[in-house]
Amino acid sequence: MREHESLVNHFCKVGSTMRTLPTIQLERLTLRPFHADDAEAVQKLAGDPYIAETTLYIPHPYEDGIAEAWIGTHSNNFSLGRSLELAVEHKEDKCLIGAISIGMNKKFNHGELAYWMGKEYKNYGYCTEAAKGMVRYAFEEMKLNRIFARYLSKNPASGRVMSKLGMKYEGTLRQHVIKWDKYEDLVYYGLLKDEYICE
Repeated sequence: MREHESLVNHFCKVGSTMRTLPTIQLERLTLRPFHADDAEAVQKLAGDPYIAETTLYIPHPYEDGIAEAWIGTHSNNFSLGRSLELAVEHKEDKCLIGAISIGMNKKFNHGELAYWMGKEYKNYGYCTEAAKGMVRYAFEEMKLNRIFARYLSKNPASGRVMSKLGMKYEGTLRQHVIKWDKYEDLVYYGLLKDEYICE
């Protein structure tokens, strides 16, 4: 318990000197903090059964209030060094198309990359562009040494994004999770800072 309290106090002290949630400008996209008025778009996009089916934790149905509650945690999560969650916004259309995050473990100096993109925005390279921007920020600004990501084996498209980032296959945990009453494999990819090549 004391160790836990010590870690919390450490993160609070770190959080007091951390910058506010960043905005990352990319070629076609802007990665920016979520706003309260994004909740409706989040519910619409994440509420698609396709998104829930291909991600581990997004619920279905995506009920009223879930998006608002989730968005409300972002600032505190970042301040405490837990995670960085950003909206993926299309620059030209000014519309929300997805979400991307890094879950941080400062004790081991690594982070878990996660993302989802609205179904209608698939196959345009948006997920890869957003992920490259987040990886660059994680290595260059957050000073992480390692980034890893995982995906349900039934969603190989997510694995292709990881490969495009230069991440390396690290293994498969067989029937490691249960999704909708079915055991699923989790596939892991990873990238070290000294392997990272900035484009």
